[in-house]
Amino acid sequence: MDTLIIILIDGLVFASWLFLIAVGLTFVFGVLRILNLAHGSFYAIGAYTSASLLLFYETQSGLWDRWPYGSFAVILASAVLVGLVVGPVIERGVLQWLYDREPVLQLLATAALLLILDDAVKLIWGVDPYFAFRPARLLPNVHLAGITYSGYSFVLIGVALVSGLSLWLLVNRTRLGRLIQVVIHEPEMGTALGINVPRIYLLTFSVGTALAALGGAFIAPTISIVPGIAIEVGVLAFAVVVIGGLGSPGGAAIGALIVGMVRSAAVHELPQIELFTIYLVMTLVLIIRPRGLFAPEEARKI
Repeated sequence: MDTLIIILIDGLVFASWLFLIAVGLTFVFGVLRILNLAHGSFYAIGAYTSASLLLFYETQSGLWDRWPYGSFAVILASAVLVGLVVGPVIERGVLQWLYDREPVLQLLATAALLLILDDAVKLIWGVDPYFAFRPARLLPNVHLAGITYSGYSFVLIGVALVSGLSLWLLVNRTRLGRLIQVVIHEPEMGTALGINVPRIYLLTFSVGTALAALGGAFIAPTISIVPGIAIEVGVLAFAVVVIGGLGSPGGAAIGALIVGMVRSAAVHELPQIELFTIYLVMTLVLIIRPRGLFAPEEARKI
């Protein structure tokens, strides 16, 4: 019983972190219809930005001694900063030229963008690892099933829940969300109705970028940040959205839970095949439901 509880908690923590990255990817695809292979780069940029600002906050600003919990505001601000700066630059500079192009061209262009951003990260931050562990040590440990968990792990769960709920409210309960839904289903009609479709695309991509950066920013205090993390995380995010269904934020949540629980069980029982089990599940889902478990229905032209 204790082992089951441990698997569930570990799986939920991992799923929460992965959801933050995957939901941005699937949200952008649902609106822009571009599968962005460079999405993991925004996670990496968010992690590096968060670590850099945290190190400044801890050592240079003098604020840590007076307000250590302000470091959580720094983490959040770093994700917002990436969304406001990197998102618009990439969307206006690259993606706007790929709309309505062949999917193969979109994939090649975003794959090239992934490599460019990976090298840009190395140029800006270098190749040495970054460490910013102090915020994760602020919270007391939690003891469950005989295992001691960092209280920060449960912060990740809370951030994922709040982010998912906020995205749902944005899409379903705001005027911007209604405009986004029009653009998703009938972009030409949206243009005819006077909707600024390019602006909707820009805002959507910026939100997706910020969500990926949020995942990187909040995981930064728990890992050693090194070059190459974008590719590893990007592959896992794609597994999540493929399982859940491209274009479905709810599917991303279910996909993240499935991947998180499968990985957690494999780590505890069969650690040698941890990644194999994730991609095995993805393959089985694609065989049974080629479009994923919760992919939105698309209108068929006759």
